Amino acid sequence: MPIATLQLNGSSFELPLIVGSEEEVGIDITKLRAMTGAIVYDPGYGNTGSCESSITFINGEEGILRYRGYPIEQLAQQSDFVEVCYLIIYGKLPTKEEYEAFRTKLTRHTMIHEDMKKFFEGYPRSGHPMAVMSSMATSLSAFYPEVDDPEEIDLNIIRLLAKFKTIAAFSYKKSIGQPYIYPRNDLSYTADFLHMMFAVPAEPYEISDVVARALDLLLILHADHEQNCSTSTVRMVGSSQANLFASVGAGVCALWGPLHGGANQAVIEMLEMIHADGDNFQKYIDMAKDKDSGFRLMGFGHRVYKNFDPRASILKKSAAEVLEAMGQQDPLLHLARRLEEIALHDEFFVSRKLYPNVDFYSGILYRAMGIPVDMFTVMFALGRLPGWIAQWKEMRSDPSTRINRPRQIYTGATERDYVPMERR
Repeated sequence: MPIATLQLNGSSFELPLIVGSEEEVGIDITKLRAMTGAIVYDPGYGNTGSCESSITFINGEEGILRYRGYPIEQLAQQSDFVEVCYLIIYGKLPTKEEYEAFRTKLTRHTMIHEDMKKFFEGYPRSGHPMAVMSSMATSLSAFYPEVDDPEEIDLNIIRLLAKFKTIAAFSYKKSIGQPYIYPRNDLSYTADFLHMMFAVPAEPYEISDVVARALDLLLILHADHEQNCSTSTVRMVGSSQANLFASVGAGVCALWGPLHGGANQAVIEMLEMIHADGDNFQKYIDMAKDKDSGFRLMGFGHRVYKNFDPRASILKKSAAEVLEAMGQQDPLLHLARRLEEIALHDEFFVSRKLYPNVDFYSGILYRAMGIPVDMFTVMFALGRLPGWIAQWKEMRSDPSTRINRPRQIYTGATERDYVPMERR
């Protein structure tokens, strides 16, 4: 067995190596503290592997993303979101019969319990949809209590996938004061969501095939992304044996932050600000280079990718096609292209490997569909849902799983005696 040798305080310790299927190398430190009395210090866990997983592979240096071994480019072009959900959660592409059975189950479980509608009534119209999404996801556990039975867990997976889009659409309708539109069994997954979002009673609503396909593409590209902040949160909460709904509710909260799922909203707000300033993009390029300006170009750079984010390349092409098919001329798309062109040839950005990421173009696509900015993160959550489920399921079935309990390096006061208040 290959090993790594650690020298510490004059002593030598041998640590086993773990090699992944793509030749990734990890040093197994599970017994480090017992052997040496020391722990590792890794703020943000950027160098720490928290688990072994067979779901998603990323090579940030080469811009590679694969779900269960399948390149994201092939899935984006040839698959649909329902099939990708099955692939990510169950580990293989479905047969035609498996696909139809899975799709039918998702269609038949889209209704939420009528009592859950009362929860929406308690939220103010100004409440952010992500606040609603996180609490409603967790609330599902009250209606569908967890039973430690594989068939029941599979049914809860179906329920969550099916009802999550209904909850998302209802949260939007609540925010604009419109009646809820119930799901329809004759529509595809994405078409049904668009219908619940934008249809109004007594008025016909025509679902655009172009928009439905673009939404399908966006959901596929967001379906999983290895051990990011929200996925790690789902796993950490699930490690306590919390149920699926509670674990996903925690993942929604983690995704909400502007450095994670809220990044595409930040991109649109930045582009709108530059557009309002006369499209003076050079001014903002210069500001981004000035560390004292406090301004940064949103949508550039990624914690993992040190090359082009493959999802950004796919969305760049899709954004142009969708806008053309819809007959739209979005000035923000033109502005985004100019910013990208400059950044890709400017030594400041090239040397720092600040390439466009998936958030750079996803917001433009959502905007073209008529989805409001405060729903962008909800759309991210809808896409990431199968990944959260798969990661939770994998974690629960791994016999080596322990409740997560990170260590710390204490830097506070050493022991001191309590001083009564009258003597302070």
